[in-house]
This record gives sequence, structure tokens and C-alpha cells, in this order.
Amino acid sequence: MNSSRLVLLPLLSGALLAALPARADVRLPSIISDNMVLMQEVPVNVWGWAEPQEEVTVKLGDKSATGTTDFDGKWHLKLAGLEPGLVGDMTVTGKNTLTVKNVAVGEVWVCSGQSNMEMAVGSSNNAAEEIKNSANPQIRMFTVARGAKADPQEECAGKWEVADPAVTGHFSAVAYFFGRLLNEKVKVPIGLIHTSWGGTPIEFWMPTEILQADPDFQGIISHWADVKAKYPKAKADYDEALAKWKAIAEEAKAAGKPTPPTPSFPPGGDDFGAPGCLYNAMIAPILPYTIRGATWYQGESNAGNARLYAKLFPTMIVSWREKWNLPEFPFFFVQLASFMARAEQPSESQWAELREAQLQTLNLSHTGMAVAIDIGDEKDIHPKNKQEVGRRLALNALATVYYEETEYSGPLPSDIQVEDNRIRVTFRHSEGLKTTDGKPPKSFAIAGEDKKYVWADAEIQGDHVVVQSPQVPKPLTVRYAWANNPEVNLVNGAGLPASPFRSDDALSAAH
Repeated sequence: MNSSRLVLLPLLSGALLAALPARADVRLPSIISDNMVLMQEVPVNVWGWAEPQEEVTVKLGDKSATGTTDFDGKWHLKLAGLEPGLVGDMTVTGKNTLTVKNVAVGEVWVCSGQSNMEMAVGSSNNAAEEIKNSANPQIRMFTVARGAKADPQEECAGKWEVADPAVTGHFSAVAYFFGRLLNEKVKVPIGLIHTSWGGTPIEFWMPTEILQADPDFQGIISHWADVKAKYPKAKADYDEALAKWKAIAEEAKAAGKPTPPTPSFPPGGDDFGAPGCLYNAMIAPILPYTIRGATWYQGESNAGNARLYAKLFPTMIVSWREKWNLPEFPFFFVQLASFMARAEQPSESQWAELREAQLQTLNLSHTGMAVAIDIGDEKDIHPKNKQEVGRRLALNALATVYYEETEYSGPLPSDIQVEDNRIRVTFRHSEGLKTTDGKPPKSFAIAGEDKKYVWADAEIQGDHVVVQSPQVPKPLTVRYAWANNPEVNLVNGAGLPASPFRSDDALSAAH
């Protein structure tokens, strides 16, 4: 009995020793890496992993912070009082030492959305010239690699890159042009965290639990559950269709005929499409990073349900602010640009409805909108003038965050009054209200009790536009630029275009 115990004890001790983890070196997330930009003059988060209860010290210039990892080996420190400029190297020391090279201190912005945010400088207007002149050590971009996950992640792939002709061509164009103007005006390094994925709806970018908790969003949750439930049969059908396609394709190739389209792989086989999937993989890992605010260009993929978007969008903004623990960080977004064929007569428009939902989101504090109704492309959902989009976003930041005295918004309707046979629209951001061509304002339409809209005559009177038509002697409602691709010319003295709006719906423009 005793001899058996003596034999087992050494074996048990060996097993326990083998189960102990090897020494864990200090490790950093990918976003804390060479060429990064840290926020100026506020405590900034630096975090990572090491052995449990290991002491870790972070040092940048004459600033340092020391702490101890928790029992899971995670550590989280704050560097305070960083002054703007190109600082140098940051060291992170535990049982080993890491050096993060070429660190700058300035302003940091997240830039997110779908394909119009993802679109690269190399695809924008004057791309060759923009890239050629892009060298600037004070502008850096971290591009989060695409990923979709069912649960929030702690890490993502990506690296910081310094603006230079060798790399700027693949930078997000909107983010780059936004950051370039900020750098020019604020004169500090600008860090841009670009995280976007073309063709994605807003619900992919929201915390899953937020969607699950709201009765209005249960259709999103149930739709994905249905997709997952149907996936096994859909996959079997796909496999069968693919086998048939291969046989047909071989026959067509042998006969010199074009091959038919390849069957589409069904959704539900991975996490892409799950509510919150992009938030989990492409936002959650960067949440600890200290930022100033965010810019957003998305909405095309939700244009079929603007009423739901009108709740989803502000809910997403609030959720991001809560997750970042910055309840009032500025959030600036781009209203959908004009697109598709121009309608000859006033008509309904899902894109106009989506723009209205975006306009209504200005009710949320510390938000701003870049109107892009005048710089779209009838035949291209990805208009190339990203310079102006970035500039209009930057104007919001310069005026409301950095306190530069500049106009930052196009005219927004503030009051709509029916006056006998005409309607008077009062605007905010209306100083110098005018048209770009010196002609009367275009794309105003009015309707009476029959709700049949007709084009109306419009006249600028100070910060008002008076609208009327002999076809509607008793007008009740007015619309402006209510179309997929309206013809517009109404701007303020700064040349910024008026936002589309209507007065005949609960999603009204007056706010």
C-alpha cells in the first residue's frame, strides 16, 4: 500500500508540472504596434497579456505606467499626459521587453462602414496624383482585416502604416482625405483606424446582445436562426447543383460555348451573416484603444427598410459609445449620395427614405452629417469624389471638436409652415443661402389633400425657401430632393448642399 503511494507521487508531480503553462512573455495586440498613433493629452489605454501576477511597465518618452497582470494574465495600463508630436519608441517590459517603434501622439479616429468607406485612394478621383503626393509621417492608418465571428474577439489582424506613395493607394479614401484635412488644420499626427466591409448591413456592426434585447430587432435575430436551420439542406442542394454545373461546364467548354454561372454557396456555413458578426471581429478587438471619435459611411445595404434603420443607426451609435466607455464621443456620418437614373416626376424612393433616417439621427447629441446628394454618380454606387466626402466629414470635426470657426453643415430644415397657397421652409446653417447656378432652387415638390406631388416653384427669401405651384392651390406638405438621384442646386454660403427632406411622414426632417 505504502509502496504504491511512493510510486504514484512522483508520477503525479510530473503530471502537474507538465500541466503548468510555459513562461508567458509579454504580448501586445496587433493594434499596439509600430507606427501607431496615441491620443494626446488624455490617459490612453495600453494593454496586453503576460504571466498571471507579472509586473509590467510601459514607457514612452518621459511618461510611464506600471501594473500587475490579473489571474488570467491580462494587463491594462494608462499613459497620461502625452504631448502631441512624433515621439519615438515605446517599451513594454515584463520578464521580457518589447519595443514599439515610431510612435506618434495626436488624434485618433475610427472610420467604419461598408464599401464607400472601404473604397481605396487608388480608386478615387485623381488617384495617381493623390498617391504621388501622399508622403506624410503624421498620417497613419491601421486597417482591420476582414473577419466575422459569433462572439466578441480580443484580437484582430492588421498593422499601422505611415502615409507614403508605397502604401497610400490601398488606404480607405474617405478616411485618408478626412485625416489629411485634420492634420493640415489641427497640425498634430492623425491616426485612422479603418474597419469596414463592403455590402454589409448595419446589424452586422452592432453588439449582438443589443439586438437580442430589443423587440423591434427580433426579425433580425429570427432571420439568422432560420438561415442556420436551413443551411444543411441548402448545402446539400448546393453540392448537387455544383456537381451538375461541373458536368455542364465541361460540356460547354468542349463545345466552345460559354459556361453557365457558378451556383452560389448558401449562407449559414460560417459566422458571416450572424447579427453582430462584424462588431465581434472588427470592432470588439479595438474597443480598448483610446479614440477621439468615429466616422461612418454605410446605409446602402439597409435601403429597403429605412424605418428600421431609423432605430438601428442611433442604437448602434449609443452602443459603441457605451462599449468604448466614452458616452459622448463625436460620431460623424455620410448621408447616401445620389445614385440610379433620374426620375422625371416626383415619386417614392427607398434611398430618400434611408437619407431621411440618417437626417433624423442628428437628434442624437454629438453627431454630424456630411450631405453627399450633389456628388453621387448615376451609374456607380461608388462615386469617386471621396476627397469632398472626407472634407465634409472633417468640417464637422473641425467645427465641433477642434473649435475652428467654420461652417460645417449644409442647410437643414428647422421649421415648415403652410401659408395659404404656399409653404415656407426655414433652414438652419443657412447663412448665404443660394443656388449653385443662380437659378431658382430645384427639386422641391408639394402636395395637397390628394397627396399627389408635383414639381413646385421655389424662391429663396433670406434663410427661407418659399414653395408654391398653381397646380396645388392648397398645399399641405413639401418635399425636397426626394428621389434616388435628384437634381439639386440649393447650398449655403459655404457651398455645402441642403439635405433632402419631407414634411409628410413621422420620419420628418424638422428636428
